[in-house]
Amino acid sequence: MTIKLGIVMDPIQSINYKKDSSLAMLWAAADKGWSLYYMEQKDLYLDRGKAFAVSKPLSVFKDPEHFYELGDEEVIAMGDFDVILMRKDPPFDIPFMHTTMILDQAQRDGAMVVNNPKALLECNEKLFATQFPQCCPEVLVTRRADLLKAFHKEHKDVIFKPLDGMGGSSIFRVKEDDANVSVIIETLTEMGSMQIMAQKYIPEIKDGDKRILIVDGTPIPYGLSRIPASGETRGNLAAGGRGEGRELTERERWICDQVIPTLKEKDLLFVGLDVIGDYLTEVNVTSPTCIRQLDDQFGLNIGMTLMDSIEARLNAR
Repeated sequence: MTIKLGIVMDPIQSINYKKDSSLAMLWAAADKGWSLYYMEQKDLYLDRGKAFAVSKPLSVFKDPEHFYELGDEEVIAMGDFDVILMRKDPPFDIPFMHTTMILDQAQRDGAMVVNNPKALLECNEKLFATQFPQCCPEVLVTRRADLLKAFHKEHKDVIFKPLDGMGGSSIFRVKEDDANVSVIIETLTEMGSMQIMAQKYIPEIKDGDKRILIVDGTPIPYGLSRIPASGETRGNLAAGGRGEGRELTERERWICDQVIPTLKEKDLLFVGLDVIGDYLTEVNVTSPTCIRQLDDQFGLNIGMTLMDSIEARLNAR
């Protein structure tokens, strides 16, 4: 029987054809002959305790000028999907939270959701990393200015960042003599109303912020080092960094080993770890990227690896 796959994502017309990881997943699913359906957050709803979606049949192509086609809208009970990919990019805001709650009902109705909605609710990408202190640099999460200033005074060179951003947005490096430390803290905490993260600056960022992808508990053997542009602190590709694929080091494999048991426990099938130097800095569970760059540089097909894992899980049900 053909597998029926639904995907919840940002507007497909706005994605980057050359880089988008969701598109790589959809190509792999199409190559398997699966039926594809497209949804945005606004299309999901609950009716009498069941999850539904106003979805559109989707076809995808490896043609930058014509990479997708959408069919006519149809209402589908989300429990009728074999698998649903949650690929809406952060930030994890109130609409995102509500979407995960509807997806949780879809899972109770019978669909397999990747990643598990309960885990998405539980695992903030920056806070989740702090569950592995043996892997992390010195880090503090608070909204108190006095604690943040004390952390800065102790470590002298720190990173301040929001807990719900992506792509390197609103990340500040604050050196020992920075006269703007107070205003940066006020801005990020919204005058003490929002928790933020303070992290000791890791000089190895100059060599890249490495994204390591893990599929069903197995690391892809190569990671993408996102190297900051000249004059930048952030390695994020969205902030102008360049991506250079590199084999995983022994330390990086050790970090994976520390994290993987928890990923399995929480049923997180597709995850991206961010590692700078010897340290884990984030565990990305919402919409991990960098598939396309690693596929291109090493002749991989990570989307197919993920679809094979999904198929194996469905067959084991």
